[in-house]
Amino acid sequence: MTIYQHIRHPHIASRRADRPVKVLDLLPRGTAINRFNTKVAIIITTAVGSMWCAYAFALFDLLSLPTAIRGGVSTIVSWVAQTFLQLVLLSIIMVGQNVQAAAADKRAEATFHDASATLHEVAHVQGHLAAQDALLSKIAERIGLDPVPVIDAPPDELTWSGDESGSDDETTGQDQDT
Repeated sequence: MTIYQHIRHPHIASRRADRPVKVLDLLPRGTAINRFNTKVAIIITTAVGSMWCAYAFALFDLLSLPTAIRGGVSTIVSWVAQTFLQLVLLSIIMVGQNVQAAAADKRAEATFHDASATLHEVAHVQGHLAAQDALLSKIAERIGLDPVPVIDAPPDELTWSGDESGSDDETTGQDQDT
């Protein structure tokens, strides 16, 4: 007779088959047109989101600098704000976002592996507790006690704290008086 029967959460079984989500997993795989458009978008984003592109844009913008200088202060301000900063910063910001996204992907993958390791350890703890339950049941039989089984509720009977109705009303009423 076991004292406790563990019922796994349904997410655990599906998680064993999963791996961390990668960007490639989210790309459309439908029609040939969708795949082509996605590939073109990725190529352009990769090219524009590089420091080499930022350097090329800066050199390209510098071609119009002499004309802006001849136009006076307001033309120089317009050239810097509308041409140089917008075009060059576009690529630089994309490079920064790519670096941040890569770091976020590494953190997400590390978190995924940490969670998987934790689930593995918890499974071993559950096995250890099951072995202790068996020993406790044997001890209880020898001294003439009948251990009371405690069985985990099936998943369809689980209630979450937000779903419970009226169970904490009495305690919250007392807290409001003080």
